[in-house]
This record gives sequence, structure tokens and C-alpha cells, in this order.
Amino acid sequence: MSETMKDPSATSLLEYMKLVRAYEEKIVELHAAGNFPGTCTSVGQEASAVGVVRALKPEDKILTNHRSAGHLLARGADAGKMLAEVMGRADGYCKGKSGSLHISAKELGVILTSTIVGGELSLATGVGLSMKMLKQAGIVVCFFGDGAACEGIFHESLNLASVWNLPILYVCENNQWQAFVHRKETMNTDHVSNWAKNYGMETRTVDGNDVEAVFTAASAAANYVREYQKPFLLETYTYRLRGHFEPDDQAYVDPQELASWKAREPIAALQNKLVQQSALTPAAIAEMEERIGKTIADAWAFANASPFPAASELTTDVYA
Repeated sequence: MSETMKDPSATSLLEYMKLVRAYEEKIVELHAAGNFPGTCTSVGQEASAVGVVRALKPEDKILTNHRSAGHLLARGADAGKMLAEVMGRADGYCKGKSGSLHISAKELGVILTSTIVGGELSLATGVGLSMKMLKQAGIVVCFFGDGAACEGIFHESLNLASVWNLPILYVCENNQWQAFVHRKETMNTDHVSNWAKNYGMETRTVDGNDVEAVFTAASAAANYVREYQKPFLLETYTYRLRGHFEPDDQAYVDPQELASWKAREPIAALQNKLVQQSALTPAAIAEMEERIGKTIADAWAFANASPFPAASELTTDVYA
């Protein structure tokens, strides 16, 4: 698949979403088989990651959170290097030192993945200020969830970005769950975008399960940030279909709510739409899935063959 940041076709967006799903399902499969690290998946919210990231330009910088696989893969990350990193192998993006939840990839403009809730929000203002002072091209894109929006750093970050006119696109992936706690238990509003308006910030909430709608909204939001050099908050309203961390039996989830959102999951929705429009044939779907299957198989072979870091690596890439 192309790694260029161009206006994608709906078929291209579908393929990226399927790749993200296949990658994360491979990790779930390997973990269930034993002796493989667990991780936080983004199953069900692939449209948010793919729709936003494919709307960005190569010079844009990304700060993300623990559900980062979709952001990385949509940015063009190599699935083999990602799997190697999850497995703690030397050929991973961070030489096996970050695991699945802290991957950074400078060559892709992915500055960091933070598992500290709201951690990326605390750093996005600094990155935005740096880019502004150095007159660098591009914008900052900061992904976070509705749980992070309940942290004080969310309000501090948005307030400073608004006061200082920083080129930051905040993307709240509102997936309804904050670890094992439902959003409705921690906030009295359905939409995080309502809070951002209080800081004089332009906002928009979009159906986070409609990848085409997300791409259109993200393109407009990113263009606004570029043109006016002011922050913007885009909220993608979606749902996390798997548990907080693998393994997780989701015993705390209302079965009816889960079933309702499964019926709206983004990959099947777009595929069915394209088939109904005669824009995608069963043969084309089979070819797409065969390509993705080979990509994942090759990624697993690469990662499994990668060595563990040498003992000498213990003291490299550290401050002290």
C-alpha cells in the first residue's frame, strides 16, 4: 500500500482499516496461544485512526496513546518492525525497548506513544510551541481518549494552545470506555468537543465509525490549523469493541450496548457500502485480504526471526 499522504479512495481507506484489524487480531491470537505480550487494541475504532492519519501531510508530527497501532500503520509503519517491537526484539522501531505501548518512529513523524493517561496532551503544547518558534512546516496532531479528557492536563493543554495560538489538531477518540469505567460514570456530557469550545477553540464531532466522514472532517480541521495557526479539536465518536487490555472478558460491558455498536462497526459498514455501489467486487475483496494476510505473515516471520537486544544495549538510548 502507498505510504504517500494523498487523498485516498474509499477502497484504500478500507484496506488500511483491514490491515489494522488483522495486525491487532494477530497479536490477540499470539497472546491467546501463550508466551506473547498482551496489548491494548483499537478493534472497532479503526475508522478514527485511518481517517485522521490519512488526511495528514508528511511534515505533520503525531503524539498518540496506548491504542496506537492504527495510527502507526495508517502512517505507513512497517508491521514487521512493529511486531518486533512488541516482542522486545532488536529490529523493532525502538530496538525492542518500548514494547507495544511506547513506540516512537521519528522517520514517520510519530514523536511518541504514551501510556500515561493524558501524557501526550502534556507534551503536545511543547511540540506545538517549538514548531511555531522554529517556524517549522507542519502541524501537531495529538490523539487521546475520553478518559484523558477528564484529566486536568486536558484543560491546561487546550487553554495554553488557545492562548498561544499553537498549530495543534487535538483528536479525541471518544470510544465510550475509560479502562474498565464507562464514560457516563465520569462525565455529564456526551461530547468532549463541548468542553473545548469554552477555550475559544473551533471544534467538531463526527461519526467515528464512518471513515470517509472522519477523513473529510480531519482534512478540513487540519487545513484550518495550517491556515490560521490556531488549535482545533476534532472528536471522533466511536466504540472500543474489545476489552481494555488483552486478555479481558468484558464482563463489565452491557451486552446490548456492545451488540449495538458491533452492528455499526466501521469495516463491515464501508465494505457493504462499496459492494452495494458496485465499487468493490468479491474478487477484489479476496485479493485485498490476501495482500493483507501476506503482509501479516511476513511481519510475523520477520519479528520472530529478529534477535533480542544485546546486553550492551542496556545503557544506550538513556539519559543516565
